Amino acid sequence: MQRAAQVPPLAISHGQGVWLYDEDGKRYFDAVSSWWVNLFGHADARINAALKDQLDRLPHVMLAGCTHAPAVELAERLSALTGGVLGHCFFASDGASAVEIALKMAFHHWRNRGLTDKREFVCLRQGYHGETLGALAVTDVQIFRNAYDPLLMQSHQVMSPDARQALPGESAADVARRAAAELQALLEARSGHIAALILEPLVQGAAGMATYHPTYLQAARALCDQHQVLLIADEIAVGCGRTGSFFACEHAGIWPDLLCLSKGISGGYLPLSLVLSRDSVYQAFLDDDVARGFLHSHSYTGNALACRAALAVLDRFEDEDVLARNRQQAAGLSAALAPLQADPRVENFRHLGMIWAFDVKEPLVGARFPERFHLAGRARELLIRPIGRTVYLLPPYLLNDTLSPWLARQVMATLDDVLNQTPEDAARPPEPPTA
Repeated sequence: MQRAAQVPPLAISHGQGVWLYDEDGKRYFDAVSSWWVNLFGHADARINAALKDQLDRLPHVMLAGCTHAPAVELAERLSALTGGVLGHCFFASDGASAVEIALKMAFHHWRNRGLTDKREFVCLRQGYHGETLGALAVTDVQIFRNAYDPLLMQSHQVMSPDARQALPGESAADVARRAAAELQALLEARSGHIAALILEPLVQGAAGMATYHPTYLQAARALCDQHQVLLIADEIAVGCGRTGSFFACEHAGIWPDLLCLSKGISGGYLPLSLVLSRDSVYQAFLDDDVARGFLHSHSYTGNALACRAALAVLDRFEDEDVLARNRQQAAGLSAALAPLQADPRVENFRHLGMIWAFDVKEPLVGARFPERFHLAGRARELLIRPIGRTVYLLPPYLLNDTLSPWLARQVMATLDDVLNQTPEDAARPPEPPTA
């Protein structure tokens, strides 16, 4: 990003566990897991060892007429985590690429089945799915898409089930049902033209960690089945245990037709994404006619090093019962953050799995709130990046009885620092933190 008034970026020298260290030796708690990817912190010994071993064996080979053990094992183990429902795996490099693949696959699937009119897509308002052209077309965050809008295909945006929209007397489940009714009306009117619905299960990240009730996922699955529409679950941010189950869809007891996975799957080491699909989707492409095949590819598809890192991540989940341990870690941090729930300056405090978020009340935020909070956090040894007026925590899965209270204290102290600034301080151009 280029801005005229911008604090120089932190020059990071190295990392260890939850900590990052700059060139001056100052440390910063990585409270957002470096954009949600470093599940087990930095320089994890187990992932390091796996990569060193793989480096001596096979760093990379093209997946065109070739394969290798890490890719095969990773596909099989991920499928097993879905109970075999999503039995096929397509490899890519990053989250936006996975979304592009899922969109293309959904359209091409219907084309191969003779339903050529099914070329439209549905997404949720406030949804975010990446910044390539296809992904932007199903993204409803204007700061990312406005400049490119003339280049984008048009999609249908339906009501988000964001629980913060509850009317007086409404529960989160009521909001989910109200949003599902809008989806139902659209599918009843346009199902012959709609290829797929894409959504972020349970948490819309770029919308400010907007959480919603699993009822919506259950309704969406039923409606997609009823109207012959594929369901794409973008679990790029919420997968890999972040919501408390390995896949967020598990909370609703449903599986999509296509599931996009990235970010934490490689532990923050190497770019990797995957699209898991049902056999019914795969079968639509199984043909001797090359034109009916799915011809999407790139040079580093299924990179052996990235797949080996992902296998080391799965090993940790299995061998260390990470999900159970995360429940204990989450309880500790939630208890330490309890004062925020009663803080009159805060609203919509929410927690799911290893995600915490709260909104600072609108009249208090002032100018450049995210930037000011980020800089104040750096002065208190925190690397934290609010979205609008939403402050969120997605820490590595390494919390303990010492780190959790410390993290909570620093977040609350940072909030005090920012909200105690004078209007003049808030309006002043940013300066690097000195502490």
